[in-house]
Amino acid sequence: MNRINRLALAAVFGGGCLAGAAHAQQYPSKPIRIVVPFPPGGIADVMARVFGQKFSDSWGQPAVVENRAGAGGNIGADIVAKSPADGYTLVMGSIGTHSVNISLFSKMPFDPVRDFAPIALVIKSQNLLVVHPSVPAKSVRELIALSGARPGQLAYASAGNGTAGHLAGELFKSMAKIDIVHIPYKGNTPAIADLIGGQTAMTFATMPTVLPQVKAGRLRALAVTGAQRSPALPDTPTVAEAALPGFDVTNWIGLFAPVGTPPDVINKLNAEIMRIMRLPDVEPRLAAEGARFTPNTPAECGAFVKSEIAKWARVIHDAGIRVD
Repeated sequence: MNRINRLALAAVFGGGCLAGAAHAQQYPSKPIRIVVPFPPGGIADVMARVFGQKFSDSWGQPAVVENRAGAGGNIGADIVAKSPADGYTLVMGSIGTHSVNISLFSKMPFDPVRDFAPIALVIKSQNLLVVHPSVPAKSVRELIALSGARPGQLAYASAGNGTAGHLAGELFKSMAKIDIVHIPYKGNTPAIADLIGGQTAMTFATMPTVLPQVKAGRLRALAVTGAQRSPALPDTPTVAEAALPGFDVTNWIGLFAPVGTPPDVINKLNAEIMRIMRLPDVEPRLAAEGARFTPNTPAECGAFVKSEIAKWARVIHDAGIRVD
């Protein structure tokens, strides 16, 4: 290669690097939209609003949160999948939209891996296995024994088909080799109300929805569903340590952009999220939700999503779960 060609290549690649750096410095130059594919009030919505405010504070551009619920989160996620890949439309994805739904729905409007660029895994949070006080089981082992002695008689409530609580129940059922009946509800509120009323025996619900009921004595906590004990209930074991080694059901949310979004923009967003999640005014929100944050890169987030898809595909297939 002669000297002129080498100089030409250097100019091309050097110019590309400079263009990428300039793009990162200019971003954002207009408002950012964060789509939450669920109703207001949940942890995904809460964290999206935290990010929206912090992005605005840091970058001087408005960040608007838009709730677009429906179809287990697929409607909102699909909007972002089909948006311009410029970093100005993001989605607060979840275990449902980016891991579970692809196995639950016979037809998906998007592919959670092919159509999205992962930015960051934001938080992981655990569910809590609780029973009605009338259930004569004081531990997970006792609950398994009771369920074994009463096949098909004990029912567990969930916030709906395909939710983390539903999947936790099916994994519990499969690993413990017991027959318990799933009763799906339209949200956590009616599910918890019927459990308190004694219409069902147990549930695997998000911690904020049942912890007040546990403290009031209306429900009994047996275990948390993740791999580690929760700081909110340090004396409550995990399902894995109590009876079923390897049991791990963890809710999670992450931020994603349309595939093709420039890497420098993805990296800038990731760095800002890592900064925000370490702020002293953010940590109490996580504790209230029984959630935890672990620093991660876009590549690590993407690898985690792929592992979750594979994990839940097996559970859903073995349990024969469908939602359409």
